[in-house]
Amino acid sequence: MSSVATWPGRAETWLDERGKGAWIAAMVLGFILFWPVGLALLFYMIWSRRMFNGRCTSRHDRFHNARHAWRSTGNSAFDTYKAETLRRLEEEQQAFEEFLQRLREAKDKAEFDQFMDDRARRARETPEAPAGA
Repeated sequence: MSSVATWPGRAETWLDERGKGAWIAAMVLGFILFWPVGLALLFYMIWSRRMFNGRCTSRHDRFHNARHAWRSTGNSAFDTYKAETLRRLEEEQQAFEEFLQRLREAKDKAEFDQFMDDRARRARETPEAPAGA
């Protein structure tokens, strides 16, 4: 009974380990085999925010796990260089992700401002109906 109750959790973990592409492939396969399954996976991906997160957490986790799993080469100068390079790359990745977030926010604001300007322009251009007519 417990294996039946836990198989969705194991499937979710298995797909998470493989990243967003695995979720999309499972959804497409669900649509091909039986469309309600694909639709259910799509809704689950949207509801759980797997579809729209900024980065793939499994890729991020794999990068950090790989960094800590590397063993010393025996050459302390190279190990120091490697650690410093990885630290710098992580900082650059974080800065780039922050830049992308600011860029998305600026684009959203520009689109909203354009919408409000168009709406105000249409309101000024539309003649008001006479009150006594």
